[in-house]
Amino acid sequence: MRVLVTGASGLLGREVARLLVRQGHAVTTFQRRPSGVDGAADFCGSVTDDEAVRGAVEGAEAILHLAAKVSFTGRAAEFDKVNVEGTRGLLRSARAAEVRDVVFVSSPSVANSGAAMAGLGAQPADPRWAHGDYSRTKAEAELLALAADAPEFRVAAVRPHIVWGPGDTQLVERVLQRAQHHRLPLLDAGAALIDTTYVDNAASAIVAALHRIEHVHGRAVVVTNGEPRPVGELLAGICAAGGVPAPSWAVPGAVARAAGAAVEKLWTWAGRREEPPMTRFLAEQLSTAHWFDQRETRELLDWTPSVSLDEGLARLAEYYGSQPAARSPRS
Repeated sequence: MRVLVTGASGLLGREVARLLVRQGHAVTTFQRRPSGVDGAADFCGSVTDDEAVRGAVEGAEAILHLAAKVSFTGRAAEFDKVNVEGTRGLLRSARAAEVRDVVFVSSPSVANSGAAMAGLGAQPADPRWAHGDYSRTKAEAELLALAADAPEFRVAAVRPHIVWGPGDTQLVERVLQRAQHHRLPLLDAGAALIDTTYVDNAASAIVAALHRIEHVHGRAVVVTNGEPRPVGELLAGICAAGGVPAPSWAVPGAVARAAGAAVEKLWTWAGRREEPPMTRFLAEQLSTAHWFDQRETRELLDWTPSVSLDEGLARLAEYYGSQPAARSPRS
């Protein structure tokens, strides 16, 4: 199959493209810089550039759409331009190019209003209640994508939850940086039960959605490892793998959420580009339960995770042990 993967310079997009290449598909990647995926043809550009998008989708039979603006802070207009309008333009060009199948990679945060999510399935995306511009715009984009589903243009949404692995800068490096400098508190003693997704599992689930799209099109599924752990235990495991002390000081979750909301607004107002030490969304993620029932996902995708949480942590430790230079971003 001729498959276009957008956002293949990121951790998850790159692994998705690599898996498709290994399966023998003809893969083109589309992102702002080279993907580094051996065996794939790079088409560099932005999803906000309609002409570039039309060129990227030409000849594709399927699209796996991972490109997005992912951040805790930033101008709302930037999120709208990339996540909403970029998706709208991609869908428009895909239909015009007679692409058959699209897998939109979303996030469980599209249905998260800040309350605990324990044992749920894929709840409806709702931008009205989403916390933060990333979650809001991903919810709007998912609704756009699923509304485009039709017998001749099949669209499915996959929501991998907290993806991590070796080389991850979104979660792992931030945890290690903050823990090393004693800036990572345990909220509510780190007791909240959460689930995550090792990157290989997230990639294989997204590719499974493409192969099983006749069973999953028109709907969203949440993907996780299916191994909920207390957040304090997970953070300690990441820190042990990276060779830094685990967080040992605690802050009440309510205090962190209030402080995070204030800091987030200040960062955005000041136009600062680096991530703030705390945001409301991050505080919610560290202090409320979020784990999901995976039975329907595994049945629909005919898929199960191949890498356990403990095996993933062991691979992370091997990565840091074999690549001393990988520690440098934390200094």
